[in-house]
Amino acid sequence: MATTPNLMERAFELARSGGCTNIDDVVRKLKSENYDQVDAHMAGSQIRRQLRQEFQDARRK
Repeated sequence: MATTPNLMERAFELARSGGCTNIDDVVRKLKSENYDQVDAHMAGSQIRRQLRQEFQDARRK
């Protein structure tokens, strides 16, 4: 049985996939997948910095 990734795991999956190219894309996708409290989770500067790094790494691949 497959488990659904938690919000943060899914955010990083989306950033690494190349399908989302910025934080707004990730937020929209998470909300469309019915994750709860997306804005609160994505508000922190550390998480935003880490996701921006993932976007850059995904573009380099």
